[in-house]
This record gives sequence, C-alpha cells and structure tokens, in this order.
Amino acid sequence: MRRFLSRATPDFNKILFIESGSRHLIEHVIGLLRSRVGDSVEMGLVTCFAGAPQGFRGEIFRIGDYNGRAGRKRLYKELAERDYPIACIICSAEPIMMKWKWALGAHLRSKILVLNENGDFFWLDRGHWRIALHFVFYRAGLTGSAAIPALARLLFFPVTLSYLSLYAAFVHLRRKLRTL
Repeated sequence: MRRFLSRATPDFNKILFIESGSRHLIEHVIGLLRSRVGDSVEMGLVTCFAGAPQGFRGEIFRIGDYNGRAGRKRLYKELAERDYPIACIICSAEPIMMKWKWALGAHLRSKILVLNENGDFFWLDRGHWRIALHFVFYRAGLTGSAAIPALARLLFFPVTLSYLSLYAAFVHLRRKLRTL
C-alpha cells in the first residue's frame, strides 16, 4: 500500500488479481482488460480455487501452497520479486479469502484497485477516500434505510451486554446460594 498517497495511475503492463470472490467476476474483468489493452498485459493471480479462470494466461499462486507463517512470508517475497504495479482486489459480498486479500494489500508495493461484484471499481488512494468510505459504510449496512437500525443496535450494544452479563451473574449467584 505504498502508493496510497499517490493519485497517479500506474501503467497496465502488469497486474496481480487477488481472486477473493466468485470465479465469474474475475473472468469478466479479464475479458474486459484483454479487449481494451490486448494480450500485452502480464498477469498474476492469487487464488484458492483449482484451475485457471477462462481467458487467463499468467502465473497462478494458490494459497493452499503457502500454509503457515513461513508460507505467507514466501508468498509475499515471491510477489514482491515480480513487482506488480497494480493489484486488483475483488471485494464481493462473499467471505472468500477475506484475511488474505487485506494482508496482501498491506504487504504489496502495488497500487490497489478495488473491484466489487457489480463490476464497479475504484483506486484505493487518498484521492478516492470518499468512495472507499462510502463502500465501507455500504458493506456495514450504514447507508440508506438500514442505517438507523444498525446505528441503534450499535448504540444499545453496551446496554444489552451489561444487562445480559448482570442477568447471568444473578442466575449463577442464585444457584450457588441454593446449593449452600
């Protein structure tokens, strides 16, 4: 995420896809990229799925091959050696590779391109912070008509937790007193 402060867009000569969503999403993006830029783009793919997406020609990194802390470090090193200027992270509403995509985004020196399940995308940099914030609020259910109940639940959570803790303590204390 070293390019977070820069609003400059790198060239699309090399791109790393982090496939953290359904396979059809990445296949659609690869098709669009090939039609606009051509076959000159060097691609890499970090995935948990078997096989390659349709239309993908490049190096595939399967997270199953990088188990444990030593494996993650090896993957970070291999990706850093290839020096991808762009990393495209798919942020669909699916919990596929959730920790992997953000860990990779934090460790890579790439400019992060966030892609959602609708095919909408934005650069993750200081120039697009409002879009990123809206994206986070939308995923958290804090936009539109869902915002008021979500905020109410958030505000009443400490009260609810305190009530349930006191009730549990009362019940256990009462049971303990009966056994004496």
